[in-house]
Amino acid sequence: MLRNVGEILNILEQAGYEASAFQTTAEKMSAAKEAQRAAKEGFDLIVAAGGDGTINEVVNGIAPLKYRPKMGIIPAGTTNDYARALRIPRENPIDAAKVILKGQTVKMDIGQANNKYFMNIAGGGFLTELTYDVPSDFKSVLGYLAYVVKGAEMLPRIKPVDLHIQFDGGEYDGQASMFLLGLTNSIGGFEQIAPDASLDDGNFALIVVKSSNPVEVIKLMGMVLNGGRHVNDPNIIYTKTRKVVAKVKHGQQMKINLDGEYGGDAPMTFVNLRQHIEMFANVDEIPDKALSVPEDIAEKAEGQNENNNDK
Repeated sequence: MLRNVGEILNILEQAGYEASAFQTTAEKMSAAKEAQRAAKEGFDLIVAAGGDGTINEVVNGIAPLKYRPKMGIIPAGTTNDYARALRIPRENPIDAAKVILKGQTVKMDIGQANNKYFMNIAGGGFLTELTYDVPSDFKSVLGYLAYVVKGAEMLPRIKPVDLHIQFDGGEYDGQASMFLLGLTNSIGGFEQIAPDASLDDGNFALIVVKSSNPVEVIKLMGMVLNGGRHVNDPNIIYTKTRKVVAKVKHGQQMKINLDGEYGGDAPMTFVNLRQHIEMFANVDEIPDKALSVPEDIAEKAEGQNENNNDK
């Protein structure tokens, strides 16, 4: 990535930006602090170069602010779920930077969990703790397959929790092995876990897995891979909701995963902030069903392309 910085800066200047680079440090939330500084100084665009964790930090830096710059993404992580959902090239950082030249953007929903923010997933229970347990060097070699291997290893140790979860128009009170909130359809490298998730409609895709039987969980995983048919299984609750409150019974613990990182313990309240941050994306490659107003966005993108061609 470092060897491409000069060329990436040139591409940003071709797009009309006066660009500079900042390398994050080992300090906690380094990217978030720098993003917030840039936003407060009036920068128009912040480009996050890294994995989903880096993007999450930048989002956490600018999400609380009244003025939020546009964001671009150059993937450099393991699974790069967010880049996959936005159809941003994940193999070549130069190609990823050139997405900004197209001038196409989507006003993306993000989630707020108490005083933290997430842009792709939140959840608790079995499988959501995978990201804590998979060593980084293992992920670097195997990518998202590392999660599959670790998930198979964890199957015999599934323990349900007594979950109370409230969502728009309903609630569930009973045992569950996990719940997930999706803001995109790409979770852990799979695109069928939340098959009809929308990027900008103001709703989470909520999934609650009631079963903790390893055989049934394996069956559900197979249904995920076979066209997302798990959403109709009686062991699954699948719905759209703007707000979720997740609790467990006294004495039990449920760690909450926010974009692959530990985000605290339940109880926790999750709220969808509709179209909160404008992201550069390959809009013409995103399926229409993933956008709540695809015609309006397409017209805007076409107009931006024409303006870029006139420069």
